[in-house]
Amino acid sequence: MDLIDSMDHATPLLTDMVDGAVDYKGQPLLRSSSATWRSASFIIGMEVAERFAFYGIGANLITYLTGPLRISVVAAAEIVNVWAGTSMLLTLFGAFLADSFFGRYRTIVFASISYILGLGLLVLSTLLPTASSSICAIPNKFAPCSSPKLHLILFFLSLCLIGIAQGGHRPCVQAFGADQFDPQNPQEAKFKSSFFNWWYFGACFGIVAAIPTISYAQENLSWAVGFGIPCVSMVTGFILFLLGTKTYRFNTLKQSDKSPFFRIVRVFVASIRNLRAPASSITFQDEQTAKDLSTSQQFKFLNKACIIVPIDSNQTAMTCSISELEEAKAILRILIIWVTVVVFTIAFSQDATFFTKQAATLDRSIMSGFIIPAASLEALVSFTIVIFIVVYDLLFVPIAKKVTGNPSGITTLQRIGTGMVISTISMAVASLVEKKRLQTALEHGLIDIPEMTIPMRFWWLVPQYVLNGLADVFTVVGLQELCYNQVPKDLKSVGPAIFISILGMGNILSSLLISVIDTATKANGHRSWFSNNLNNAHLDYFYLLLAALSVLGFVAFLFVAKSHVYNI
Repeated sequence: MDLIDSMDHATPLLTDMVDGAVDYKGQPLLRSSSATWRSASFIIGMEVAERFAFYGIGANLITYLTGPLRISVVAAAEIVNVWAGTSMLLTLFGAFLADSFFGRYRTIVFASISYILGLGLLVLSTLLPTASSSICAIPNKFAPCSSPKLHLILFFLSLCLIGIAQGGHRPCVQAFGADQFDPQNPQEAKFKSSFFNWWYFGACFGIVAAIPTISYAQENLSWAVGFGIPCVSMVTGFILFLLGTKTYRFNTLKQSDKSPFFRIVRVFVASIRNLRAPASSITFQDEQTAKDLSTSQQFKFLNKACIIVPIDSNQTAMTCSISELEEAKAILRILIIWVTVVVFTIAFSQDATFFTKQAATLDRSIMSGFIIPAASLEALVSFTIVIFIVVYDLLFVPIAKKVTGNPSGITTLQRIGTGMVISTISMAVASLVEKKRLQTALEHGLIDIPEMTIPMRFWWLVPQYVLNGLADVFTVVGLQELCYNQVPKDLKSVGPAIFISILGMGNILSSLLISVIDTATKANGHRSWFSNNLNNAHLDYFYLLLAALSVLGFVAFLFVAKSHVYNI
C-alpha cells in the first residue's frame, strides 16, 4: 500500500516536469513552479526599460546631430539610419553567439553591461564642449561646423557600444521570453501566441513613455539629463531581469552536437556540390530518405544534399539528414519573405528622421503656449500600437476566429500583408501632408526663412504617425511571430535576429536611397530633395516614391506568400 501511495504521489510530479528545460542551477524543474507569465513579466519589464532607453536616445538623435554637433540634415539622417541599421544587423551575430556558444541568458547579461557602459559614455560626451558652445568658423548657420574631436570620439564610441549591445540584447531577450512557454503544453502554447502581442505592447509602452519625456528633458533641461535618464532606465531594467533568474526556464534541447549554423551551411554546400551529379551515380542513405525526398517538393534543388554521390572508388561525399534539410528550407523560406518586406522597413524608418524634421517646422503649441518637442510626436506611433494591440488581441482575433476558424484569427502572412497595405497608404498620406506644408510656407513667404514657424498646426502630421503605428500592429508583430515560430528549435535566437535584421536593412537601404537621391537631385545646381532648408526641399516626392516602391514590394510579397509552407 505504501508503494502504491508513493507511486500515486510521484506520478503528478513526473507529469508536471518540463521536458527539455532546467532551472538556473541546471536541475529539472516543475511546470507549476516555474516560468510562464511570472518569468515573462520580468523579461517584458526589462524590455520596457530597454526600449525606453533606446528610443530616449534614438528618437531625438537627429536633433542632437543637427543642433549641438552642427551636422547637415542629409548627413544626420544617414548617421541615424546607418547606426540603427547596423545595430539591428548585428543581431544576427549576437544570435549566432547565443545559440552556438554562450546561451541566451549569458548573452543578455554581457549585452546589458555593454549597453550601460555605452549610455554612460554618451552622458559623459555631452558634458564636453560642442560646436554649438564654441564660435563657428563658418558664418552661414545652415552650413555644418565641426565639434571638438574628443567629444566626437566619445559620442561615436558610445553609439558603437550601444549598437553592439543591441546586437546581443534584442534577439535573445525576446527568444528567452518565448522560451518560458512550453509549446508541447496546450495551455502554454496559447499563452505563447499572446506573448508576442503583449511583448510588443510592453515595448511600445516604454517607447510612449520615453519619447515625450526624454525629448522634453533634452530640449528644455540639458542633453546630459536627457541622455542620463535612459542610462538609469537601463540599469533598472537589468536589475529587474536579474531578479527573475530563479524563476527562468533554460532550454536544453539540442537536435545535434553540431552547431545549427554549421548544419544549415552544410546543406547548401552539399546541394551545390551534388547539383550536377549524374542520375546513374545517385543512391540514397535508405528507403525512408528516398520516400521523404519524394514528398519534399519546395526548394527541390536542396534535396540533393541528402543523396550519396561517390567521389572515387573508396570515398563518397558527405550527406545531410532529412532533419538538416528541413532546417535549411525553413530558414530559406523566411529569408525570401525577408526580401519582400524590406521596402516596408524603409518606410518604417522615416519616423525618427524626416517625420521629426517636418514636425520641427510646424506650430506645435498647446495649452497657453506650451510647445511640444518635435521628436515627441513619434510617440503617436507607439501610442497607436499600445491601443490597437489590445484591440487586436481582445476584439479582432475572437471575431476573425469565428469567420476563418483560425485560432489566431488570420494567418501570420495575412497579418503581415495587411500591415504592408496600411504602410503604403501612410506614405501616400505623408506625401499629401508635406505638399500642404510646402504650399503653406509659399503662401506666407517663408520659403527662404526656415527658422520661422510655418502657420500650420502639427495635427496635420497625426494621420501618418497613426497609420504607421497601425501598420506595425499587423506587419511588425506578424514578422516577430513568423520568424520565431518558423525557425528550427536550435535557432530560436536567430528568429528574432532575422526579424530585427529586416528593420536594420530597411534603415541601411533608406540611408543609401537618401544618399543616391540627394546626389542625383542636386546635380547641375538644382536643389536637393533633402535640402537643409526643408521649405526648399521635396520630401513629398520622396514619400510618393516610397509609396510606389511599397506597392511593388506588396506584389512581390503576395507572389511569395502563395507558395509559402508553414512549419508545423
